[in-house]
Amino acid sequence: MLFAMLTGACAWAVAAGDGGPETQPRVAIAPRRPESASQSALSNLRLNVRMVLVPVTVTDPLDRPVTTLSRDSFRILEDGVEQTIASFSQEDAPVSLGLLFDTSGSMKNRLAASVEALRLIFQTTLPGDEFFVVQFSDRARLLGGFTAQPEEIHYRLGAMEAKGWTALLDAIVLGTHQMRSARNQRRALLILSDGNDNNSRFSGSEVRNIVIEGDLRIFGVNLFQRSKLLQQLAEETGGEVLVAQNLNDLPDLMERLSRNLRTQYLLGYSTHNPHNDGKYRKVKIEVLPPPGFPRLHASWRRGYYAPIE
Repeated sequence: MLFAMLTGACAWAVAAGDGGPETQPRVAIAPRRPESASQSALSNLRLNVRMVLVPVTVTDPLDRPVTTLSRDSFRILEDGVEQTIASFSQEDAPVSLGLLFDTSGSMKNRLAASVEALRLIFQTTLPGDEFFVVQFSDRARLLGGFTAQPEEIHYRLGAMEAKGWTALLDAIVLGTHQMRSARNQRRALLILSDGNDNNSRFSGSEVRNIVIEGDLRIFGVNLFQRSKLLQQLAEETGGEVLVAQNLNDLPDLMERLSRNLRTQYLLGYSTHNPHNDGKYRKVKIEVLPPPGFPRLHASWRRGYYAPIE
């Protein structure tokens, strides 16, 4: 598996403050092992039993969430075979959210506005929400673990300084690793960056597989240009990436992402495939809107890895 190939290849210095490397604990990315299937029983998509849970976000042509659909409005196919929807819900629930924040040198004149925009995420918090922050420039750093206190996140965001290159891919891997200790079923990384990666140790293909194994959704805001890599990861995981043409766009985009992050259906089915072979299985969701509805757009995780016996 991919994690096994990468064991020992990369570790990050993780700090709650700005101490030097000699004071910072190390984080190692552990390989994926067969028993990890049983440890992921609360993950978004992959389970160690036959029930598979798929989070789905549905929006109308104006990108507004649609929250009034019934079970009969959905079809699920796994590897082209239709599955029977065994469970269905649509409700607000706590989220485990990792904020990945670009502090490379190009963000110098954009840092204050970006930090302020990120704070809008906390205006709609629910009991049970938890957050962490990863800062990335030349390298990725985890600024403390999960916290349920927005004030702690505000403090960590306010202490950032812009300098260096952009290790975006390393930040995504570090955020995915941290998400393994999340308590909530809804898990996502929200990335704010003004450029593409130019200083990571991981490749795009490696990160794609790690994110899929991590069973989380990727959301992002790009400043002034769209990152093709982030767009692909968002589509693969059922997230969304928006582009801010100027800094004044940031508040509206953050509000939109926060709304779409929390507004989702959760569909469950018992897979017809009995094999615990660790292989990737493609999932497709079809939305059948009731009469009179406009054409709707659905976002969902496009697949999952089966457990390994």
